[in-house]
Amino acid sequence: MAKEVLVTVMVMWVVMYSVCSEEDRKIGIYELKRGDFSVKFTNYGAVMISLLIPDKHGKVDDVVLGFDSVDSYKNDTTYFGAIVGRVANRIGGAKFELEGHLYKLVPNEGRNTLHGGKKGFSDVIWTVRSYKPDSHVTFTYHSFDGEEGFPGDVEVKVTYMIMGTNELGVKMEAKPLNKATPIDLALHTYWNLKGQNSGDILSHDVQLFASHITPVDVHLIPTGHISPVAGTPYDFLSPIPIGRRIHQLPGGYDINYVISSGGSGEHLLRRTAVVSESVSGRRMELWTNQVGVQFYTSNMLTSVRGKGGFVYRKYGGLCLETQGFPDSVNHENFPSQIVKPGEIYLHVMVFRFTAH
Repeated sequence: MAKEVLVTVMVMWVVMYSVCSEEDRKIGIYELKRGDFSVKFTNYGAVMISLLIPDKHGKVDDVVLGFDSVDSYKNDTTYFGAIVGRVANRIGGAKFELEGHLYKLVPNEGRNTLHGGKKGFSDVIWTVRSYKPDSHVTFTYHSFDGEEGFPGDVEVKVTYMIMGTNELGVKMEAKPLNKATPIDLALHTYWNLKGQNSGDILSHDVQLFASHITPVDVHLIPTGHISPVAGTPYDFLSPIPIGRRIHQLPGGYDINYVISSGGSGEHLLRRTAVVSESVSGRRMELWTNQVGVQFYTSNMLTSVRGKGGFVYRKYGGLCLETQGFPDSVNHENFPSQIVKPGEIYLHVMVFRFTAH
């Protein structure tokens, strides 16, 4: 009798699990809207698909690069608008040591691991946990032990929320369940404040509130040094056009700026960047609690057919990916990204948009 009950319970559990799993695997589009401010997302990769906002004349444009169909994101190699992880950016040699164990990851950029591996968080279907069109949408994902080589099970949650007028908040959380593991999520949105179909971003003015960078080698892996930006093309302490000094660099900007070295006050929101575009009058201000931000000018974007058939080319958008320092698992002098069971990883971003 006990065996029959046990079998019945197991069958019911399998059926329920299958139903839930089928429901969780559905891919949809979710819009948050307040007035003329509208943002769309999909639970495939927890991607930000679009962000519509008026310019100084009241004309509404989409300022986020992306695709017309969700299916296009499945074959995307640009990470348009995606949440990337378990560890964003690069891990040198696709390996690291933790608590005496050497973890070998899945390399997907030469010998290195980029944005979580061959199938990172940008290439999975997230579960929709909560959705209110005038408020927020929350996506969750269970990252399993050994996924792309990373240790331990991790519960991940990302909430996008409209805050006030023309303000978007992003809250990323993660909880390791059974092993210490590196966690570093990032939002990989490509911005063009003139409009996603308007050409390059070289005339955008950028100000970055960071006086140092973490320099990299030819493979874009940090050397371990922390260097001042003064007297270099990386100096954006005062607002200047992106295009003014970009040609002094091989390819363009793709570097981590040091917002904070960690320590006390690490959970406080800091003003990180201000981007403005004179033709539209649009201005975007970014705040975060993270220690670094990757400034990337879409140097590797080549003839990608995007929304409305518009072809995105080099310098078609800019990324400001708040994060921990790249390859921190292999540099003891960098702020640690290791999160232990019982601890919570918390990453907050706030985007404030105006037009004058």
